[in-house]
Amino acid sequence: MAIAAEGKKPGMAKRIFLMLAPDSAKDEDGRDNFNSRSQFVLCAMGGAVGLGNLLRFPSVVFNNYGLQFFIPYFFALFLVGIPILILEITLGQAYRGGCVIAWNNVNHRAKGIGFSMVFNGFSVVGYYVPILAFAMTYFRMSFQSPLPWAVGDDPDTVKFFYEEVVRNVDSVGGEDGSMKSYPGRGIVGETFGWCMMIWFVVWMCTFKGVGLTGRVIYVTMALPLVLIGILAIRSLSLPNASDGFRLYVGEWRSESLQGPGVWQDAFGQMFFSIGVGFGYFTSYASYNNKYANAVQDAFIIALSNSAIEIISALAVMGVVGFLAINPGEVPALSTFSSGFFYYPQALAEMPGSNFFSALFFLTLVLLGLTCVFALAEVLVTLLCDTDMGQRVPRWVISTSVIILGALTALLYSSEFGFATLDAIDMWVNDIALFVTVWSETYMACTLYRWRDPVDQIGLVSYFVYNGGYVFSLFIGILLGHLVTPAAGAGAGFGIFIACSLISAFVGKAPTIPAPRFWGKNAVLSRFWYAAFYSGQQLRHDLNNVISGGGKNWKIHWVWPICLKYVTGPAVALVFSFAYPKFLTKHRNDPPYVYSFVLMHMVVIFIVGAFVVPRFFNILIPAHRLERGDGKYDVAPQMTIDNAPIVNNGGIEGGHTDMVQRSNGESSLDGDKTTFRNDTTRAGPDVAHPTQ
Repeated sequence: MAIAAEGKKPGMAKRIFLMLAPDSAKDEDGRDNFNSRSQFVLCAMGGAVGLGNLLRFPSVVFNNYGLQFFIPYFFALFLVGIPILILEITLGQAYRGGCVIAWNNVNHRAKGIGFSMVFNGFSVVGYYVPILAFAMTYFRMSFQSPLPWAVGDDPDTVKFFYEEVVRNVDSVGGEDGSMKSYPGRGIVGETFGWCMMIWFVVWMCTFKGVGLTGRVIYVTMALPLVLIGILAIRSLSLPNASDGFRLYVGEWRSESLQGPGVWQDAFGQMFFSIGVGFGYFTSYASYNNKYANAVQDAFIIALSNSAIEIISALAVMGVVGFLAINPGEVPALSTFSSGFFYYPQALAEMPGSNFFSALFFLTLVLLGLTCVFALAEVLVTLLCDTDMGQRVPRWVISTSVIILGALTALLYSSEFGFATLDAIDMWVNDIALFVTVWSETYMACTLYRWRDPVDQIGLVSYFVYNGGYVFSLFIGILLGHLVTPAAGAGAGFGIFIACSLISAFVGKAPTIPAPRFWGKNAVLSRFWYAAFYSGQQLRHDLNNVISGGGKNWKIHWVWPICLKYVTGPAVALVFSFAYPKFLTKHRNDPPYVYSFVLMHMVVIFIVGAFVVPRFFNILIPAHRLERGDGKYDVAPQMTIDNAPIVNNGGIEGGHTDMVQRSNGESSLDGDKTTFRNDTTRAGPDVAHPTQ
């Protein structure tokens, strides 16, 4: 239960300040808490719902001819989006810390994943604010009549965007295969000025922590939804808007589902839209009540995000019909072309153009602000969770992060900034995000309490299976690109099946049989320990915390199987398309080369922390290191007890974890053995076998 800090009665000015910027509630471990469940859900939704919902989603639907796109889209939602969302939320909530702490608790060699999530989030927030600055430029121009991009006999919204808003200097060279160069060196003053204003607004809304952000989110989340509804109604009332609506849901092209393009786009949209891999779900969940209904919250967030983008698409599809554009007749739509080319063109041609133009660009800015709140919070939480961060007031850390973010605006506001923005956006989404998310799916279901399966079946059997899993993915995808998809699939599945059989027959016989069907013989037991144990054990241990005494939704047994064997391969497949894109289009463009190399830093973070886990120990509080978090001793099929939380004080929390002990009984009792992290394996009165 959250407890409020007590003190003497404040004065009138302080009471007004606290009413506008309330302190965060405190959980029983001393960590800051959201003041209500709705605040957490809205903040998490604010991170997920952004420009991708209003602009990117309808663009992808348009490019794939409408209705049939929803088949792979809903597959992606339930097989990819929701499983990873459950993972990120439950880890943050159960382990009471940001990304690095949460993944350190999964395994002390996995904390590089958490740092990669922080890296991804701050990489995105750097260029996200300049995009909002472009929208603010349009918002300012919306008060000029006529709208400036509609002036002239043949107005060109594309030319207007690049020459009057972005105002970058064109690159030179590159046609003969040489490297391009960017002669522009100046700063675009208006873009930089709007960036500073947006960062200041973000600071005003986040400097006190989740108590303030949770209050602000009611406005910054609710108002854009109202404005989206108004825009959708207005768009559908335009002449010929029914043609766009018919393209959206009225035409069926089953042949589109036979090719890989629509599936790749659907899975890609799900990652970009729902926002996994950027760390804010884990960070926000760490400020949620430890026993909140995490699985239900994940479904609410994911389904609400999809509902919002499906409804938001009406605002764009009405414009598509109004402008009489069709797939195949115009270049593929994108976030930029929808938001800054076609929609401004439609706004200029409709009655009340100034009003609806201001409304549209204000909606973009408000949608983007909630994303910036979430992305900035990831780094703030990381720093607040450290030992040094616990000795510094929250507002100092928040202010420092905001200043650092504001400094990145110098790069993106330069006369070559748009190319850098586009390059970072491309490779953080195509490389860094997918490497991070694939690592989440693999390490959560492979490294968690790995000593248990090794104890039961041997290191060779365990390594052959899980090493073969990675090798089969690599070879299958490589041959799929170099030879044919059929050859890749055949080789990949062949290697995987061979490694599975070898693992099942070469391992030692488990002393504790696998549960149910899998325990019928030693071969099946060995396979179960190698293939399913870590994921299922993580599910049991998380359920032991988040179930709320049986009142809350539990993680289903299908979840870890889906995570490792559906989500992981899907992520790897989509990721594989990034390299051909770089080699064929961008290898002679400096911003793209720089960004391509930079986004591979996540590989260094993840592999480096795996090989040398102490590399990131500076980001873990000392008491967690001393307690041995993420280093579980052997206790096959025993669930970690959910003992009371220890109060460790601190300003911003992240200083506690589950104290894993056996119902408070002494470790000297003769009927049980106590292991590191106080995990117990004992008789039925104190142990919790997972079968």
